[in-house]
Amino acid sequence: MGSFSIWHWLIVLLVVVLVFGTKKLKNVGSDLGSAVKGFKDGMKGGAESADVPPQQVTTSKVDANTVDVEAKTKS
Repeated sequence: MGSFSIWHWLIVLLVVVLVFGTKKLKNVGSDLGSAVKGFKDGMKGGAESADVPPQQVTTSKVDANTVDVEAKTKS
């Protein structure tokens, strides 16, 4: 019962592809990649963005489903 050979890993890969499908595996891979990229950007730019005040978001289009609320904190 030594280490796994290349044939063992190929069989495991084949079973994973058959169970999940290639489209789902592609989506998981791209989501994981974007999460890692976002984490790296956050770690790199974390100290730089702390000094910059947050930007206000304004919208010009209001429809019947828009709810206008304001968050208040307790003092």
